[in-house]
Amino acid sequence: MKPDWVLYNGIVRTLAPGQPAYQAVAIWRDRIAALGDNSLAESVPPERRVDLAGRLVLPGFCDCHVHFLEYALRRQQVDLSGTRSAAEALERVREAARRAPAGQWILGGGWDPNVWEPAGFPTRQMLDAVCPDHPVALDSKDVHSLWVNSRALELAGVGAETPDPPGGRILRDASGEPTGILCEMPAKRLVLEVVPPPTFAQCCAAIEAAFPSVWAHGITTIHNFLLGEGAQELGALQELRRQGKLGLRMLCQLRLDMLEPAVRAGVRTGLGDEWLRIGGVKIFMDGSLGSRTALLFAPYVGEPGNTGVEITSPAQLREYLELALPNGISATIHAIGDAANRRALDALEEALARYPSARALPNRVEHAQLLAPVDIPRFGRLGVVASVQPVHATSDYEMVERYWGAERGRGAYAFRSLLEAGATLIFGTDCPVEPLGPLATLYAAVARRRPDGSPSPDGWHPEERLTLEQALIASCAAPAAVSGESGIKGTLEPGKLADMAILSRDIFAGPAEALLETEVHGTVLGGRLVYRSPAWG
Repeated sequence: MKPDWVLYNGIVRTLAPGQPAYQAVAIWRDRIAALGDNSLAESVPPERRVDLAGRLVLPGFCDCHVHFLEYALRRQQVDLSGTRSAAEALERVREAARRAPAGQWILGGGWDPNVWEPAGFPTRQMLDAVCPDHPVALDSKDVHSLWVNSRALELAGVGAETPDPPGGRILRDASGEPTGILCEMPAKRLVLEVVPPPTFAQCCAAIEAAFPSVWAHGITTIHNFLLGEGAQELGALQELRRQGKLGLRMLCQLRLDMLEPAVRAGVRTGLGDEWLRIGGVKIFMDGSLGSRTALLFAPYVGEPGNTGVEITSPAQLREYLELALPNGISATIHAIGDAANRRALDALEEALARYPSARALPNRVEHAQLLAPVDIPRFGRLGVVASVQPVHATSDYEMVERYWGAERGRGAYAFRSLLEAGATLIFGTDCPVEPLGPLATLYAAVARRRPDGSPSPDGWHPEERLTLEQALIASCAAPAAVSGESGIKGTLEPGKLADMAILSRDIFAGPAEALLETEVHGTVLGGRLVYRSPAWG
């Protein structure tokens, strides 16, 4: 088997246990043909040789928690990420409204009231002042709160008499009128149901247009969590796959309302191919830290009546697991607060005892942010994957201490404790909640600091830092195992898919801070060089 082309004169780290670093990798069609020294380059003509000039080659990165359609559409909407005040956010909304036809919805998101000066939730009146002729709906950074104006509330028929839906919360002023903030999906849905959805063609176009921006991060696989337009997004992905235009490998986690139809149709976790596969069913236990809706045992600091929002009760969760697990569909459970995580683990333990062979793919807890110490070993014992987002830890540590308290916060983002207790860790970003970026994820995991160095000198709860090798496994090899695909990807070995990230330098040769100076110079997906940085030349 003669290779099609060869990458040589680099440092090829396979992440396979016991394997040395190589100089070259040969590629045949969409597979790795061979690994070896620079003599591999002699097997192809000069025009099919790519000189790495000392660059590092790793397996392609996997982001294990992405809302891809939301990310793709957000790129075309109002981006409020990075705003430092409500006034700055409002100016961006004003500009978007100026360009839009009268009456058209203004959509977007990314605002974070916890970093604004002054801090605090905004109001509908603020939006009314800059956007009186358009209905407006703007997701918060954590996607657990929706900021809307009076026109949007009017179209949705939401007013003082509208009760809080189960699992949701409508923030109200002293008179009982909605302030314009709707917390958690049951409340957000009151408005979102009247927002015109994107067409099938718009979904396809937005998704396809977003692929190059992901390749620029060395990402070749994502675990995609279907949200608002779940069925339409899954259909769009299948259409792109049919056309040969699907630019990422995806494990798609089903929305809860897709569970019963999937069971009736005989759909099981793992259905698909190396490009598009069905994962588990996403079940929300609670909300988020930023919106103070994560479900806690004890109230939030300074809010004696607030222990968060229960989106799914223990009884409801048992019902969902009773439907999913025996029918070959794994559970993927969103749990942020300590009470939510306890309930998720309790229900999984009970269900797995009843159905010990019902493990299509490992069950997962998404986020696992705040854990009681006694619950940490249960992840390993039950075989429940901890799907975590290291950048959340460094973004959120001030909020942890403000809202959960320093003492209780010791159990937050306990990555090393989970790993040492036998849990499988996988990393993601929760994009568009946080920006894509495996290198930033690695740095947050191994340094527990932000890029500006805070908190210094040793990072936030440095006892939870991981080694670089542990962090890379959580970004490459472990995600492949969790999706049942360790035989075809996750490490660089002959016969496996030629999915690779090419970095500007060897990240093993230097301190953690060297990650901040490293760039993605290339991405190989299915044997094709789909991204080459201008910095590579």
